[in-house]
Amino acid sequence: MKPTNRNSPSLFAIVAAMLFALMALAVSAQQSTPPPSPHADVLSIGGSVTEIVAALGQQHRLKARDTTSSYPVEVTNLPDVGYMRSLSPEGVLSVDPSLILSEEGAGPPEALDVIRAADVPFVEVPDALTADGILRKIKVIGAALGVPERAEALVAEVETALAAALADAERPAHEKARVMFVLSTQGGKINASGTGTAADALIRMAGGVNAVTEYEGYKQITDEAVGLAAPDVILMMDRGGDHGAADDKLFEMPSIKLTPAAGTRSVIRMDGLLMLGFGPRTAEAVRRLNDALYAKGT
Repeated sequence: MKPTNRNSPSLFAIVAAMLFALMALAVSAQQSTPPPSPHADVLSIGGSVTEIVAALGQQHRLKARDTTSSYPVEVTNLPDVGYMRSLSPEGVLSVDPSLILSEEGAGPPEALDVIRAADVPFVEVPDALTADGILRKIKVIGAALGVPERAEALVAEVETALAAALADAERPAHEKARVMFVLSTQGGKINASGTGTAADALIRMAGGVNAVTEYEGYKQITDEAVGLAAPDVILMMDRGGDHGAADDKLFEMPSIKLTPAAGTRSVIRMDGLLMLGFGPRTAEAVRRLNDALYAKGT
């Protein structure tokens, strides 16, 4: 009879150890990769709307978003229903939301008519180009999400930050830089912001003067009009293509070449959503633009 090795582990002990190890690995995996939130039910349309949802601590409620919603960066992992101004009812309703929060200006109108007719609560968030407007947006979204107390706390925080940024940006009229916001340079033509736009509002909040005031909205303007605007600084979004021509190409354009901005090669590029979103980060946008306009800290 073969002697038994008392120091050798039994088959039962080996199996038990293996099961224990597998259980430990499973627990570890669950801890490092939390399951999707069972409360994800909201479709957010509009970059600033999505930012406010996240700032209210309700990011876990987001089920889908539109293309303009790019902050916080984690939301870009959510299903994308398309650009907010060219939505399709099929794309929006395919994500099966329980609540739609939409920034004012979404469309087209006929698509919104179909979406509104569906049995889904639809809340339109008013556009904003002022500090008070931003605070109103926060309250509307907080009420829609059922977190009015959190909204009031965020309102107080944002209101304080905005008041401080606006106060710091104030300058005498004769010291203010003339700023032209260039939306695109498609086809060698300048599409610039007039009055009544987010770009116009931010320029003024940051202590600058909009160099283009002859019209409202965004419009392609002539080379002569650019020369008459005589901007000290060109402001653009920090992306390539027609929306962000490189410095050398920009300052060689005939319409820009003879402006004061070209003489000093003064161009400021900022994140589009930060600059034009008018949401919880607008105080940061005001400070960044003001610092860039007047070279603070350099």
